[in-house]
Amino acid sequence: MSDVDKRINATSVVPAHDNSILVDKDARLLAELGYKQEFRRNFSPIELFGIGFSIIGLVPSIASVLVFSVPYGGTHSMVWGWAVCGVFLTIIALAMGELGSAAPTSGGLYYWTFRFSSPKWRCLLSWIVGYANSVGNMAGLASIDWGCAVQIMAAASIGSGIKFQPTAGQTYAVYCALLLFHGAMCSTSPVLIARLQKPYIILNLLLCVALIVALPAATPSEFKNNAKEVFGTFINISGWNNGFAFIIGFLSPLWVIGAFDSVVHVSEEATNAAVAIPFAIILSAVSSIIIGWGIMIVLAFNMGKSPAAVLDSPIGQPLATIFFNSFGQKGTLALWAVIIVVQFTMGSSILTACSRQIFAFSRDGGLPFSGWLYNVNQRTHAPVHAVWFSVLGAALLGLLGFAGPNAIGAVFALGVTGQYVAYSIPITARYFGGQEIKPGPFTLGFMSTPIAAVAVVFMSFMTLVFMFPAIPNPSASDMNYTSVVMGGTLVLCVIYYYFPKYGGVYWFKGPIRTLELELGSEDSASAEVQIVEEGKEKSSKVSSET
Repeated sequence: MSDVDKRINATSVVPAHDNSILVDKDARLLAELGYKQEFRRNFSPIELFGIGFSIIGLVPSIASVLVFSVPYGGTHSMVWGWAVCGVFLTIIALAMGELGSAAPTSGGLYYWTFRFSSPKWRCLLSWIVGYANSVGNMAGLASIDWGCAVQIMAAASIGSGIKFQPTAGQTYAVYCALLLFHGAMCSTSPVLIARLQKPYIILNLLLCVALIVALPAATPSEFKNNAKEVFGTFINISGWNNGFAFIIGFLSPLWVIGAFDSVVHVSEEATNAAVAIPFAIILSAVSSIIIGWGIMIVLAFNMGKSPAAVLDSPIGQPLATIFFNSFGQKGTLALWAVIIVVQFTMGSSILTACSRQIFAFSRDGGLPFSGWLYNVNQRTHAPVHAVWFSVLGAALLGLLGFAGPNAIGAVFALGVTGQYVAYSIPITARYFGGQEIKPGPFTLGFMSTPIAAVAVVFMSFMTLVFMFPAIPNPSASDMNYTSVVMGGTLVLCVIYYYFPKYGGVYWFKGPIRTLELELGSEDSASAEVQIVEEGKEKSSKVSSET
C-alpha cells in the first residue's frame, strides 16, 4: 500500500460497506490520471451495464439494419454472419475492457492513445482518435434516431393500410424532433438517466423474449422456412459475388453490437469504475451476441422464402414486413410501438455517452469552441453544452437522408468505421508505443497480445470493406459515401492540426491535468484527501436525492 493510500485510508471513517468508499477510490484513481472530479458518481455497475446494453437495443437495432443482411445471402447471411461476427466482437470487447480497466476516464480512446503512444506521435494520434471518436459517436446518435424516425414512419404506413408513403422531408422532421427531445432529456440531471437504465434493461429483455416466443407461434405456414433453407441456402441479390456479399452483410451485426466505448465515456460518473467498465463492456456484448443470434434464427425461420419480397414491400422496413405477414396489422402495430419506445431509449443513452466524450475532448482543448463546450451545468450537473453540440452534429449528418438511402446508409457505416479507427489506434499503441502500462483490476494476462492483434486486424479489414458500395458498378446515387464522410473528416482534422499558425500542432499538447498532483508528496496527500472529502459529500448528496 502506498503512502497516499495509507493517508487516505486513515481519513476514511465510513463503514466498509458504504458507497462512499468506492467514490473515494474512484476519485483517487481519476486524480492519478490528472483530472479533478467534476461529475457526480451516479451510475452503479448495473446501470453502467444498462448504458451499453440499451445502446445496443437488440430488436430495434436489428429492425434498423436488417436491410443490410437480407440482400447479401438471405437467411444464411443473417444466421452465419451473426455467428462469425460474434466471435470477433467478443475479442474486441475483451481488448476494450482491459484498456478501460487500466484508465477509466471519460476521454477514453484519445486519452489511452496519448498515454500509450511514443512521445513523437502521441499528440497527432490522440488528435486523430479524438476526432474519429467524436464523429463516430455522433454518427451513432444519428443512425439510432434516424432508425427510430423510419420506424415511426413505418408504423404510420402500416396504420394507413400502406396508403401513406413518407417523404425524406417528413422523415427528417421526425428525426429532428427526436434529437431535440433527447437533447432536452439529457440536459436534465444525470441521475434521471442513471435510474432509467434498469427499466431499459428489463424492457429490452421482455421485447426479445416476446419476439422469440410469439413470432414462431403466429407465423402462417407459407412464410415458414425449414432448417435446410435457413442454414444452407445462400440467396444473393446484391450483384457482388457470394463471398464478398457475405462479408458486406457483416454491417448488420457489427452495427447492432458496437459502441463498446460508450460506457467508458460515462466512467467518471460510475462507482468502482475500474471494475464496472470491463464488466459492462463484456457482459453487454456477450449477452447481446447470444440473444441476438437467437433472434436472427427465429426471424430466418419465419420470414418467408423470398428475400426480395421482404425488401420490396411497400411498408419499407424488412422487419415490419415480416411482422405484418405473421401478426397482421393490429398485432404488428402493437409490437412495433414497443420497438419504437425501446429505440427511443437507445437515443438517450447514446447521447449521454457522446456528450461525455465531447466534454472530455473539449476539456483537453481538442475541439473548436472547447472553452464553451467544457462546461458542467451547476444546476443539473450535466454537460449541457456538449449535449447540444452533439445534437447539432447529428442533425447535420441526418441531411444525408435527402441524398437517398445509400447516402444515409453511409451514416450507419460511419458509426462502425469511426469507432473502429478510434479503437484500433490505442490498442496498437499499447504494444508499439514503448510506454509502461499499469494494468487495471481486469487483465487478460498472456492472452492480451493475441487478442489485441486479432481485434485490430479484424477492425482494419472491416473498415476497408465498409467503404465499398452496396452494389458493383454503382451510379452516383448508389455510391457509398462512407469513404467521403470518414475520409473527409480525417483529412480535415489533419489539415486543422498542421494549419499554419493556428493549427493544433502549435497548442494541442494532449490531456491537460485539471488536478496537478505529484503522487508521494505531502501536497499530493492533501490534494487526495480533498478529493476524498468532495467524493463523500457528493455521494451523500446523491444518496439523499435518490
